[in-house]
Amino acid sequence: MSVRIAISSVVFILVSLACGEETLGPLVDGKAPQTFADLWEGYDPRAEPLDLEILREWEEDGVVVRVIRYRVGIFKGEKAMVAGIYGFPKESRQLPGLLQIHGGGQYADSKAVVTNAKRGYATLSLSWAGRISSSEYRVSPNEVKLFWEGKTDDPAYRVITDWGALDAYHAPSRHGLDAFATIRDGLEDWTFDDVESPRNNSWFLCTMAARRGLTFLEQQPEVDGDRLGVYGHSMGGKLTVATTGTDKRVKAAAPSCGGISDRYNANPLYNATVGDAPALAQIGCPIIFLKPANDFHGRISNMVDAVEEIGDVEWRVTSSAHLNHQDYASSEVATQLWMDQHLKKKFSWPVMPKTELTLKADGGISHFSVRPDTSRKILEVDVYYTQQGQEGKGDHHNHIHQFWHHAVCEKISVTDWRAKLPVFTTEKPLWVYANVLYELDEPVAGAGYYYREYSTDTFNLSSLVEIVTPEQLVNAGAKPTLSPSLVIEDFTGDWKKDWFNYRPDEWTIRTNKIYHPMWKAPEGATLVLEVQSEKANQLVLGIDDYAAEVSLKESSDWQTVRLSTSDLTDASGEPMKNWEGIRQLRLLAAEHLRKGRGDEQVTRRVGSNWNGAPPKFRDLRWEK
Repeated sequence: MSVRIAISSVVFILVSLACGEETLGPLVDGKAPQTFADLWEGYDPRAEPLDLEILREWEEDGVVVRVIRYRVGIFKGEKAMVAGIYGFPKESRQLPGLLQIHGGGQYADSKAVVTNAKRGYATLSLSWAGRISSSEYRVSPNEVKLFWEGKTDDPAYRVITDWGALDAYHAPSRHGLDAFATIRDGLEDWTFDDVESPRNNSWFLCTMAARRGLTFLEQQPEVDGDRLGVYGHSMGGKLTVATTGTDKRVKAAAPSCGGISDRYNANPLYNATVGDAPALAQIGCPIIFLKPANDFHGRISNMVDAVEEIGDVEWRVTSSAHLNHQDYASSEVATQLWMDQHLKKKFSWPVMPKTELTLKADGGISHFSVRPDTSRKILEVDVYYTQQGQEGKGDHHNHIHQFWHHAVCEKISVTDWRAKLPVFTTEKPLWVYANVLYELDEPVAGAGYYYREYSTDTFNLSSLVEIVTPEQLVNAGAKPTLSPSLVIEDFTGDWKKDWFNYRPDEWTIRTNKIYHPMWKAPEGATLVLEVQSEKANQLVLGIDDYAAEVSLKESSDWQTVRLSTSDLTDASGEPMKNWEGIRQLRLLAAEHLRKGRGDEQVTRRVGSNWNGAPPKFRDLRWEK
């Protein structure tokens, strides 16, 4: 039995565990790790045997797929095993390896490993929360509960992730408390230390599982252990940053919607040990951040701090305008292209676009200049800006619904674009960034954030958001030139740039324009829209948790729709009381309204399948 002792304020005793000894040693003088370095000092993710189990194996489209489990460690006398789906193209060798980390409430999914295998990668999709989705082995929350209860005689019983004496499950956690948000003092019997300690936090445990996943990958005969990458979405994005910041075996990273914003916890010890900032500061490999502009979990304003914290490493960022916790394929594909460049040397990313913000320009209107890399064919250059941005923890709804104006870019030369930024007020900050859409040499396919397969022939590269304070606007002589308007949308020109759609293959559209004070509804107003429908249909107009069904005739004529607040009802049929505080407007064929949670949740479907060609719209407005 070998023992390695690290001398620091906290001592971790790491052993081969041939005799079943603890993975983590006791605290020194009862004191918990105080820094990120203390927390990970001396930990060796290769020290223990993996105790590998293959739970199921099959072939799918020339891809070998396995559901596996391996040992994370022994904690409080019990073994912790984490499950996952591993896949690789049949009869391959020396492949780059990818660790894919799911988000909160998500599953490890075979689509990730199969689509990556078809592109020449071996992938482990980690099931840190215990759920698995595949054609041959599915573990839903119901099966997770059966596993917890030990109901092995139930036909639906499946072996899954087992955290042993601890609890790093999520949605739900096994013991009903979320140990990701705190470093509680260990009064519960399922925490590790009996004092306030980051070793009681689930981020720490899941990062250990991810690092052990890298050990699994490098031990596989088809994997080149010198070419490992990590990517993940949401909570998986945070775990991607934590894993990359703690393990030098990672050669490329791509966190989406996480990993930059967990810095506002009220506990300083949490922030110093398991927050995002200390992990970012330790990253030493190329990293690309996938950050939708309205994401609640990976807030776009925090990208500025994140880039400063990672220091002198290669990085990029892609930000789909308006979207929350989802992306368009042109941004999702960034993960695949980043790994292709840094693990295969088969792609070359353009450099970040150079930007310049001129606050005082003609008529008090600011200008934003963009100079993108022209090494690849540029299809579009778009500038987006908002005056609804909030720094810090702020308001949840604001981050999701802040409206980004699309500023039309004028092409000044082959390498220079410029956009005007008229503002509504100088009493609010100005946030602005640019998107550059490039053409791919050939389409690239993959499995997206929620494992929906996509194919795209374009990719998006963004600039960092630039943030200007109200004082800077005023001092520069900028002037408000936008005025309140009853016309919300005229549906001409580039109007779609102010709207968005989570399913681009459908015609349904959404906008946050009604959240902006420029389009605030007058008291007692009626919402008016003109529609053209090829066939008789039910159009759904929704605002936040409310919706109205509108009957449309089969006609080539424009049909006028007029709605008052009482026409829009929620899942339980309660009407909207007034227009105050409304945030998002959507036009669609059908949707499910929801109200409440758990057993008390009420749902109601409104609308139906659409017939014929997509509708046409004009003149969306408020009428006093």
